[in-house]
Amino acid sequence: MKHKPSTERQRMHVKKGDTVQVISGSDKGKIGEVLKTVPKESQVVIKGVNIKTKHVKPQQEGESGQIVTFEAPIHSSNVMLFSSKEQTTSRVCYTFTDEGKKVRMLKKTGEIID
Repeated sequence: MKHKPSTERQRMHVKKGDTVQVISGSDKGKIGEVLKTVPKESQVVIKGVNIKTKHVKPQQEGESGQIVTFEAPIHSSNVMLFSSKEQTTSRVCYTFTDEGKKVRMLKKTGEIID
């Protein structure tokens, strides 16, 4: 039985534009940028990860069919934020700057993301 996602917005630890590393599944170890987030299903689309191929039939007569490759979404729990400076993955924590602005920070390195 497939899990029915809740209607309220899920809080995700990754945002569009983040650099992440896949920590489980067939693409384990791959590093890429988050292209799109789907908060309702708690999924993310990552550049160069979970590539699927689709055979598209010709739409008009005389036109030839084609094979299209695209990135399919994976669950956000299977990715971890990646620090380009330290070349390591880390969990995310939330902290406040001196000005009182809430920001995301990598726990392992102390690097502020946004």
